Amino acid sequence: MSSGRTRVLRLEELGEGERERWRELRAATEAPRSPFMEPEFATAVSRVRPQARVAVLYEGASAEPAGFLPYERGALGQGRAIGLGVSDCQGAVLRPGLAPATDELLRACSVSSFAFDNLEADQALFVPHAAEEHATFVIDVEKGYETYETVLRAQSPKFLKTTLAKERRLGRQAGPVRFVFDERDPAALRALIGWKSAQYRRTGRRDRFAQEWITRLVGHLAGTRAPECTGTLSVLYAGDRPVAAHFGLRSASVLACWFPAYEPEFAKFSPGLVLHLRMAEAAAGEGIGLLDMGRGPAEYKDSLKTGERAVYEGEATRPGLGAALQLLRREPARRAHGFVVARPRLASLASRTLKGTARLRRP
Repeated sequence: MSSGRTRVLRLEELGEGERERWRELRAATEAPRSPFMEPEFATAVSRVRPQARVAVLYEGASAEPAGFLPYERGALGQGRAIGLGVSDCQGAVLRPGLAPATDELLRACSVSSFAFDNLEADQALFVPHAAEEHATFVIDVEKGYETYETVLRAQSPKFLKTTLAKERRLGRQAGPVRFVFDERDPAALRALIGWKSAQYRRTGRRDRFAQEWITRLVGHLAGTRAPECTGTLSVLYAGDRPVAAHFGLRSASVLACWFPAYEPEFAKFSPGLVLHLRMAEAAAGEGIGLLDMGRGPAEYKDSLKTGERAVYEGEATRPGLGAALQLLRREPARRAHGFVVARPRLASLASRTLKGTARLRRP
């Protein structure tokens, strides 16, 4: 953006006027209003990731910001989307029509690259640098929950009938079923984190909650209450006992599904599926039109989804040694992952191997 200037700040240095401008620019886009793209999420990340920054873009001599790029800067000058690894929606927040030069923006940020793994589809600044396209699975409840149930009956009638029957059976055998969309009990959040950590280990995957910054981030966001970014803990109870829970973020129009888990003891009742149906019902009642279940294939997502949206993974770079080293480090792993995912039989074998390794690691 040679005709403008860029200031790089810590998130805490943004004034309320600048935050409000960020929100205005975001509202002016046609993309769904993901809470991951709001200043509250970026600020929460900055509290646990000291290298978090935001580039504030200006046009000409204007004192009003024309765009924002939240990011993190590594020790060697490599850049990455803010919250990379946990953020399900990434990119810059720009005035419609603004098209800064990518290499100039990266130079202004003092980074050699900008890595992303859940880039929005309309991020023209970075999409040309994408290496892979992925599907993120969504539930559309814009026309109400009853309409959503009608869609489910049409596309998978057995799934809906079976899940509702399991919900009734859970109530008969474990106590009356009740659902709380926005639970504030810290014990319920602790139970969810425990279930999720156990699930990661059980399936042979990296336990995200073993990383202190992620646990702290969730704690900060659990107390965040903003119109376009509110931490939301939803819990399904049987009697007085929580049997499934989900922690995510919601805006006025989008519920970003983030960390769902359930008590394995109740697995035969499919409490996670019941939970998602009740979340969809409650979200529709709150005027939320879209539940974003995130990227990555899963059987439960196939059963619940009404559609898919594209997100991108890749890395924008500017010429230099640092960018070249980053590319050499990332590309072999990315290509290997893509090779496996594109071959269902190989992906199934890899999944079974991960689970088997996890069983061997258990004491």
